[in-house]
Amino acid sequence: MMPNKQGEYIWYELMTPDIEGARAFYAAVVGWKIGDKSDMPGMDYRMINAPDAMVGGIMPLNQDMIDGGGFPIWIGYVGVNDVDATAAAIKAKGGTIHLPPFDIPGVGRLAMASDPQGAPFYVMRGAVEDGTSTAFAVEADGHCEWNELSTTDQKAAHDFYESLFGWTNAESMPMGAMGDYRFLYVDDLRIGATVEQKDRPALWRHYFHVPSIAKSAEAVKAGGGSIDMGPHEVPGGGHIIIGTDPQGAQFALSGPL
Repeated sequence: MMPNKQGEYIWYELMTPDIEGARAFYAAVVGWKIGDKSDMPGMDYRMINAPDAMVGGIMPLNQDMIDGGGFPIWIGYVGVNDVDATAAAIKAKGGTIHLPPFDIPGVGRLAMASDPQGAPFYVMRGAVEDGTSTAFAVEADGHCEWNELSTTDQKAAHDFYESLFGWTNAESMPMGAMGDYRFLYVDDLRIGATVEQKDRPALWRHYFHVPSIAKSAEAVKAGGGSIDMGPHEVPGGGHIIIGTDPQGAQFALSGPL
């Protein structure tokens, strides 16, 4: 999964109480091929395959996790050069470490955290030094092409992430009463944006590219999910939807109508 640059997204993971249900839903909605059996020893972990590459995985959300506050969610992995140093920095900057740094043999070293406003994310250093993750790729079917943070404190969130990962906010788009939509960059690569929404829990939305938003929206409804927003046109002519899958995880899609 490396060498991606520090701060690039390298993996996406769905935590769900029903792997088989989620597998069938996203195969129809996004077009992914998802494993029918575990790809990792000791746990039920299914790899998510876009047409040209693996982009993420699905893991079970068991009762112990739920009792501890876990819920169905999509979580992104940010690549870092040093997981232990990053975890220490997260704590020092007011974030929370939910899973301290640990190794998965042959995969890499990772930690699960949340920012000071409560939005969860992973940090990871991949074990393969000469490989590059393409999980984030603009306009590639099945890949994530936008990472959007909805936060209760936009300024504090930027202070946290920019100092942690080296992200920059080179430009912003005014959105009237909603304030500025502040874009995020890793060097010259635009990876997403932030928006302040004080009345909603802080979370990251990861937008996966599909060939047709209209067809995906139909598949969402047919598969027992719901459309929470959209389809809406966005600058550049594309369209987006935000929805909730049958197991309760919010997801986001982007692409042509």
